[in-house]
Amino acid sequence: MNIPNVSVAIDIISAAGVRLGARGSTGAVSFDVKAKLEEKERRSQMVVVNFSLFLTTKPSVVKFEVDGTATLTGKDEEINKMLEVDPDIKVPYVFQKVYQNAFEAMYLLSTILKTPSPPHNLFPRSQRERLATEDIDVESTVGRTMMEENVEQRPGESSSVENKKPATEDHETVIADVDAESGVSETRSGEGVEERAGGLTRTES
Repeated sequence: MNIPNVSVAIDIISAAGVRLGARGSTGAVSFDVKAKLEEKERRSQMVVVNFSLFLTTKPSVVKFEVDGTATLTGKDEEINKMLEVDPDIKVPYVFQKVYQNAFEAMYLLSTILKTPSPPHNLFPRSQRERLATEDIDVESTVGRTMMEENVEQRPGESSSVENKKPATEDHETVIADVDAESGVSETRSGEGVEERAGGLTRTES
Protein backbone atom coordinates (compact mmCIF):
# COMPACT_ATOMS: atom_id res chain seq x y z
CA MET A 1 0.00 0.00 0.00
CA ASN A 2 1.29 3.43 -0.97
CA ILE A 3 -0.28 6.24 1.06
CA PRO A 4 0.93 9.50 -0.54
CA ASN A 5 0.30 11.65 2.56
CA VAL A 6 2.46 9.45 4.83
CA SER A 7 6.24 9.78 4.79
CA VAL A 8 8.31 6.79 5.95
CA ALA A 9 11.94 7.55 6.82
CA ILE A 10 14.12 4.47 7.42
CA ASP A 11 17.25 4.81 9.56
CA ILE A 12 19.46 1.69 9.64
CA ILE A 13 21.41 1.62 12.91
CA SER A 14 23.38 -1.59 12.37
CA ALA A 15 23.82 -4.25 9.70
CA ALA A 16 25.82 -7.46 9.95
CA GLY A 17 26.54 -10.42 7.70
CA VAL A 18 28.24 -13.71 8.55
CA ARG A 19 29.34 -16.26 5.93
CA LEU A 20 28.66 -19.77 7.21
CA GLY A 21 29.64 -21.74 4.11
CA ALA A 22 32.57 -21.77 1.71
CA ARG A 23 33.59 -18.60 -0.10
CA GLY A 24 31.77 -18.11 -3.37
CA SER A 25 29.05 -20.72 -2.75
CA THR A 26 26.84 -20.68 -5.83
CA GLY A 27 24.32 -23.44 -5.14
CA ALA A 28 20.62 -22.71 -4.91
CA VAL A 29 19.52 -21.48 -1.48
CA SER A 30 16.26 -20.37 0.09
CA PHE A 31 15.98 -17.65 2.71
CA ASP A 32 14.20 -17.83 6.06
CA VAL A 33 13.11 -14.42 7.36
CA LYS A 34 12.19 -13.26 10.84
CA ALA A 35 11.28 -9.65 11.58
CA LYS A 36 10.16 -7.79 14.68
CA LEU A 37 8.47 -4.38 14.70
CA GLU A 38 8.00 -2.52 17.98
CA GLU A 39 6.36 0.85 18.48
CA LYS A 40 8.90 3.10 20.21
CA GLU A 41 7.25 6.51 20.23
CA ARG A 42 3.90 8.04 19.28
CA ARG A 43 3.05 11.70 19.01
CA SER A 44 0.54 13.72 17.06
CA GLN A 45 1.12 12.97 13.36
CA MET A 46 4.25 10.90 14.05
CA VAL A 47 5.07 7.31 15.02
CA VAL A 48 8.53 5.80 15.47
CA VAL A 49 8.88 2.02 15.08
CA ASN A 50 11.95 -0.04 15.98
CA PHE A 51 12.66 -2.97 13.68
CA SER A 52 14.95 -6.00 13.70
CA LEU A 53 15.38 -8.21 10.66
CA PHE A 54 17.05 -11.65 10.60
CA LEU A 55 17.71 -13.66 7.44
CA THR A 56 19.25 -17.13 7.25
CA THR A 57 19.61 -19.63 4.42
CA LYS A 58 18.92 -23.29 3.71
CA PRO A 59 21.46 -24.80 3.37
CA SER A 60 23.52 -22.75 5.84
CA VAL A 61 25.54 -20.35 3.70
CA VAL A 62 25.07 -16.88 5.19
CA LYS A 63 23.01 -14.93 7.70
CA PHE A 64 22.16 -11.24 7.91
CA GLU A 65 20.95 -9.04 10.77
CA VAL A 66 19.66 -5.49 10.31
CA ASP A 67 18.35 -3.14 13.03
CA GLY A 68 16.95 0.36 12.74
CA THR A 69 13.95 2.64 13.05
CA ALA A 70 11.09 3.66 10.78
CA THR A 71 9.62 7.13 11.36
CA LEU A 72 6.13 7.66 9.96
CA THR A 73 4.82 11.22 9.61
CA GLY A 74 1.44 12.36 8.35
CA LYS A 75 -2.16 12.38 9.48
CA ASP A 76 -2.81 10.02 12.39
CA GLU A 77 -5.53 8.09 10.54
CA GLU A 78 -3.29 7.50 7.54
CA ILE A 79 -0.33 6.51 9.70
CA ASN A 80 -2.54 3.90 11.37
CA LYS A 81 -3.41 2.52 7.93
CA MET A 82 0.30 2.02 7.21
CA LEU A 83 0.62 0.05 10.45
CA GLU A 84 -2.30 -2.23 9.59
CA VAL A 85 -1.72 -5.76 8.33
CA ASP A 86 -1.97 -6.35 4.60
CA PRO A 87 -4.66 -9.06 4.28
CA ASP A 88 -2.97 -10.58 1.23
CA ILE A 89 0.54 -11.15 2.64
CA LYS A 90 -0.26 -11.01 6.40
CA VAL A 91 2.38 -8.42 7.39
CA PRO A 92 2.04 -4.70 8.18
CA TYR A 93 2.21 -2.42 5.15
CA VAL A 94 5.13 -0.53 6.67
CA PHE A 95 7.21 -3.73 6.79
CA GLN A 96 7.55 -3.66 3.01
CA LYS A 97 9.14 -0.19 3.25
CA VAL A 98 11.48 -1.46 5.95
CA TYR A 99 12.59 -4.47 3.91
CA GLN A 100 13.20 -2.43 0.76
CA ASN A 101 15.75 -0.30 2.61
CA ALA A 102 17.27 -3.19 4.57
CA PHE A 103 17.76 -5.11 1.31
CA GLU A 104 20.25 -2.51 0.07
CA ALA A 105 22.47 -3.04 3.13
CA MET A 106 22.22 -6.84 2.89
CA TYR A 107 23.00 -6.80 -0.82
CA LEU A 108 26.18 -4.81 -0.16
CA LEU A 109 27.21 -7.29 2.54
CA SER A 110 26.54 -10.24 0.24
CA THR A 111 28.87 -8.81 -2.42
CA ILE A 112 31.66 -8.39 0.16
CA LEU A 113 31.13 -11.89 1.57
CA LYS A 114 30.71 -13.39 -1.93
CA THR A 115 27.47 -15.12 -0.96
CA PRO A 116 24.00 -15.24 -2.51
CA SER A 117 22.04 -12.05 -1.92
CA PRO A 118 18.58 -12.13 -0.33
CA PRO A 119 15.55 -11.70 -2.60
CA HIS A 120 14.71 -8.13 -3.54
CA ASN A 121 11.01 -8.85 -3.11
CA LEU A 122 9.84 -11.12 -0.29
CA PHE A 123 6.32 -11.28 -1.67
CA PRO A 124 6.62 -11.87 -5.44
CA ARG A 125 3.60 -12.54 -7.59
CA SER A 126 5.20 -15.14 -9.83
CA GLN A 127 5.90 -18.69 -8.67
CA ARG A 128 9.38 -18.57 -10.21
CA GLU A 129 10.45 -15.67 -7.97
CA ARG A 130 8.85 -17.32 -4.96
CA LEU A 131 11.47 -20.09 -5.01
CA ALA A 132 13.89 -17.75 -3.19
CA THR A 133 11.86 -17.93 0.05
CA GLU A 134 10.04 -20.56 2.06
CA ASP A 135 6.40 -20.45 3.16
CA ILE A 136 5.52 -17.36 5.21
CA ASP A 137 3.98 -17.69 8.66
CA VAL A 138 3.19 -14.34 10.33
CA GLU A 139 1.99 -13.51 13.83
CA SER A 140 0.76 -9.92 14.20
CA THR A 141 -0.27 -8.11 17.40
CA VAL A 142 0.62 -4.47 16.74
CA GLY A 143 -2.39 -3.55 14.60
CA ARG A 144 -4.95 -4.89 17.07
CA THR A 145 -3.19 -3.32 20.05
CA MET A 146 -3.11 0.09 18.42
CA MET A 147 -6.85 0.03 17.80
CA GLU A 148 -7.54 -0.96 21.39
CA GLU A 149 -5.32 1.71 22.94
CA ASN A 150 -7.54 4.81 22.65
CA VAL A 151 -6.10 7.77 24.53
CA GLU A 152 -8.44 10.51 25.75
CA GLN A 153 -7.36 13.89 24.41
CA ARG A 154 -8.17 17.11 26.21
CA PRO A 155 -8.33 20.49 24.42
CA GLY A 156 -4.83 21.82 23.83
CA GLU A 157 -3.12 18.47 24.51
CA SER A 158 -1.54 16.22 21.93
CA SER A 159 -2.30 12.53 21.90
CA SER A 160 0.29 10.07 23.18
CA VAL A 161 0.48 6.37 23.91
CA GLU A 162 2.71 4.95 26.62
CA ASN A 163 3.34 1.23 26.79
CA LYS A 164 3.74 0.31 30.45
CA LYS A 165 4.54 -3.34 29.68
CA PRO A 166 8.09 -4.54 29.15
CA ALA A 167 9.06 -4.91 25.53
CA THR A 168 8.93 -8.61 24.76
CA GLU A 169 8.16 -10.63 21.70
CA ASP A 170 4.64 -11.17 23.06
CA HIS A 171 3.76 -7.48 23.51
CA GLU A 172 3.61 -4.78 20.85
CA THR A 173 5.51 -6.89 18.34
CA VAL A 174 5.02 -8.20 14.86
CA ILE A 175 6.87 -11.34 13.84
CA ALA A 176 7.20 -12.24 10.18
CA ASP A 177 8.47 -15.82 10.23
CA VAL A 178 9.31 -17.51 6.96
CA ASP A 179 9.59 -21.22 7.82
CA ALA A 180 10.17 -21.11 11.59
CA GLU A 181 12.20 -24.35 11.47
CA SER A 182 15.59 -22.86 10.69
CA GLY A 183 18.44 -25.27 10.15
CA VAL A 184 21.12 -22.60 10.36
CA SER A 185 23.74 -23.01 13.05
CA GLU A 186 24.24 -20.01 15.32
CA THR A 187 28.00 -20.71 15.47
CA ARG A 188 29.80 -17.91 13.65
CA SER A 189 32.27 -19.63 11.37
CA GLY A 190 34.11 -18.52 8.29
CA GLU A 191 34.23 -14.85 7.53
CA GLY A 192 32.01 -12.18 9.11
CA VAL A 193 31.28 -8.64 8.11
CA GLU A 194 29.64 -6.11 10.37
CA GLU A 195 28.43 -2.67 9.45
CA ARG A 196 27.80 -0.35 12.35
CA ALA A 197 26.81 3.29 12.54
CA GLY A 198 30.48 4.24 12.62
CA GLY A 199 31.42 2.37 9.45
CA LEU A 200 32.03 -1.07 7.94
CA THR A 201 34.52 -3.51 9.42
CA ARG A 202 35.63 -6.89 8.12
CA THR A 203 36.69 -9.74 10.34
CA GLU A 204 38.09 -13.14 9.57
CA SER A 205 38.36 -16.21 11.81
